[in-house]
Amino acid sequence: MVDADFGFEPIARETVSTKIRAQLLRRITTGELAPGAQIPSERDLAEQFQVARTSVREAMQGLVSLGVIDRRGNRSYVAEHLPEVILHGRGNPDKAFVRQLFETRRVLENPIFAMAAARASDVERRAVCDLAARFTPDMGIAAFRDLDREFHTTVAAACGNPLLIELYGKVLDQLFRSQEFHTLLGHHGNREVVQQIIAESGTAHRQIAAAMELADVAAMEDVAGRHLGDVERVMVDELV
Repeated sequence: MVDADFGFEPIARETVSTKIRAQLLRRITTGELAPGAQIPSERDLAEQFQVARTSVREAMQGLVSLGVIDRRGNRSYVAEHLPEVILHGRGNPDKAFVRQLFETRRVLENPIFAMAAARASDVERRAVCDLAARFTPDMGIAAFRDLDREFHTTVAAACGNPLLIELYGKVLDQLFRSQEFHTLLGHHGNREVVQQIIAESGTAHRQIAAAMELADVAAMEDVAGRHLGDVERVMVDELV
């Protein structure tokens, strides 16, 4: 008789529908499928995932139950509870619009990230840590911006408040579509400073991930606040 306890963990069995739901939810929380966007039909999804339509239907029903997808007749849409957030910049040389965007982010992001640190599941904490590990000091600006958005939206998605998640996502959407940001980051005279932003942001993201992993709300408030302040300072003071 063997009575030793080796501390084995139970094996998780994920169904096909669970994996489909996870992929769709990730696209929604990262903003690839924005609020109000139409979801492809069950037939199209079944072809893309190469699965039976019954598995797609189960996944969609799960997302409807979570409140992230709305049914309208025979069509499905990403749930949208708030009006579109539209921020207008003037493209002025004093970078006032950049300050406004960061001010808006601070009002939303700091408390949302604190809630995420307190409420995240183990799976969500691991996802944030995995994303943080993908940042490298020498990555290009396009790859960095894609990963940066995915990182921030993944952290925010763990806050547990669908309205805040949607509002934050819409603000980020305006930021990443901002011509002011695109012009500043793409200017040939800013290359060295942009690489500095990329390197320092990677370090800050790993600190944010560490706070998430430990459920340390105070540390999250500190590192998230400093990160936004540091990026804003560099963009306003050092970019041409």
